[in-house]
This record gives sequence, C-alpha cells and structure tokens, in this order.
Amino acid sequence: MILNPSVLALLLIALLVSVMGLYAGYYGLRILLRWNPASGSEMQLDLERRTYLVSTIMSYILGFELMSLFLFIYTANDLHLLFTGAMCAAGTLAVNFFGYPVLLFKIVNFLLAGVWLVVNYTDNRGYDYPLIRFKYKLLTLVVPLLLLESGLLAAYFAGLKPDIITSCCGSLFSHESNSFSGDLASLPHLPMQIAFFSGMAITAICGLIFYTRGCAGYLFSIAATLTFLIAAASIVSFIGLYFYELPTHHCPFCILQREYNYVGYLLYATLFGGAVAGIGTGVLMPFRNIGSLARIIPVMQRRLTLVTLVCYLLFTLVVVREMVFSALKLGL
Repeated sequence: MILNPSVLALLLIALLVSVMGLYAGYYGLRILLRWNPASGSEMQLDLERRTYLVSTIMSYILGFELMSLFLFIYTANDLHLLFTGAMCAAGTLAVNFFGYPVLLFKIVNFLLAGVWLVVNYTDNRGYDYPLIRFKYKLLTLVVPLLLLESGLLAAYFAGLKPDIITSCCGSLFSHESNSFSGDLASLPHLPMQIAFFSGMAITAICGLIFYTRGCAGYLFSIAATLTFLIAAASIVSFIGLYFYELPTHHCPFCILQREYNYVGYLLYATLFGGAVAGIGTGVLMPFRNIGSLARIIPVMQRRLTLVTLVCYLLFTLVVVREMVFSALKLGL
C-alpha cells in the first residue's frame, strides 16, 4: 500500500514538512524570544538574517501543505478500489481510526497555512518587520499541528490492509448513521438552502461595502468564515443531491470522481480559497494603523476581499447551475 506513488508523495511531503517545520519552528521561537529591533548586537543581526531563511522555508512547506490536502483526498479516492465495501474516499478514510482525523487536521492546517502565508507576505512588505512577533506566535501553533498531522498520516497509511472490509459512503452519510456525518446528512435541505444563499448574499454585501468603503472588515471576515462552514455542511445536506440526482446520496467525496467530471475539486478549491482570503482579511485588521503598513494592508485586504467574492461567486454559480438543470427537484 505504501508503495503507491501518491502515498509515497504524501509521506515524502509529510517528512519534508516535519523536518523543515522543526527547523523553522526552533529558529522562529528564538526570534520570538530574543527579537529586539533597537539593538545592533551580533545576535540581532543574526536573527534578522535568520528571519528571511525561516520565512522562505515556511512559505515553501506551507505551499506543499496546501497542495497536499487535495492530493490526500485524490489518493483516498484512488485507493477505494482496494477495499471491500468502499465506493469512494469515504470508505477508504473509514478503514482505520486515523483516516478522518488526518482529513480534519489537513483542513485546519490548510486554513492556518493560508493565513500564515498572507501574514508573512504582508510582513515582508514592511521595512521594519512590523508583524514578526505575531507571525512567529502563529508559527508556534502551526508547527505542532503540522507534526501531529504527519504522525497521524503515517499511522493511517501504515494501518491500511487490503483485506479489511469497510463501510460505504451510503451508510456513513445516511440519516440512520449515529455519527457526525449522519447528523450532517440529516440536516433539512430547505433551511440549509436558505442559510446557504443567505450566507453567500451577506458575505457579498459585506465584501462590497469593505471593498468600496473600507469599513465592516471584521463583519466581512466573520461572514466569510461562517459561510464557509455553512457551505461545507450544505454539500452534504443538499448540494450533493443535485449532482447525484439521488435524494438519499449525501456523500461529499463522490463528486470528486470522473463520473461527475471532477466538479468537486472546483467546488472545494473555490470554497477553501475564499475562506482563506476572508479569514486573512480579518486577521490583518488590527494592524492597519501600523506606520510601515498603513498603505500596504488596505490594498492587500482589498485584493483578499476580491478573491473571496470571486471564489464564493464561482462556487454559488456552479451550485445554482446544477440545481436548475438537475433532474432531481427537492420538494419543500
């Protein structure tokens, strides 16, 4: 199982992320504890040189981390043929205890990695390292989570045995399932549709206000984050039903397969991209009045806001198109 090319790639990425993350985390902690821009000591000069190295290392490994989420889901989908009972990634992830925790950590780390990259890019635009303490405090959170994810990933792949009988997505994401996935599938489709479209509309309005007037930034970021959660739940509750044209098929993974033209990758890429940009906008809000970033952050936030609006618009258009042209029509 481990000799599968995608599995090897994921394990190699995990090893690279762990080793380089430990190195960057060690020097990041030193910079956090001993940073003193008013000092001209040899240690301060060394730390200033190290911060460029640490930022470069983290930019690369977090970039790999962003890509690894989609590679992991693709691999889980690809491996489902090896397990009796599995129809897609849902069954593959259920083969052992570590599958879904790995996915959860990859989602959390995707969002944190994206936010850290936004903060790091903004900090590098300032001449006096204005966000250095904040970004390295954030780094002390990101690195342990990356290490934990890597350990769970290795345990997951090591525990994959082809003779294991697993559950199919139909049983995992069904109204009868006594699990979180069953609770998501049981969410009533009409209230979820109202919540989904209301969330998208509120996010769009707040985003346009912030983009044009520069106010309500926190409100926009909160709306974008809540809409991300609502949209993710909506994929299980009602969105997937229109793609499958089956009122009982709630799986969030089957839409990633060829039968549905891999449309799930477009949906998830736009959803996660919009969420990272929206959260990043809110994270930058407290630093708008810093002297060296006073002109940089507003421009950066406008760009991030535009990314969120475009991503969420694409997501909504794909959903609406399927709802209109699908043979399935859900009753009230």
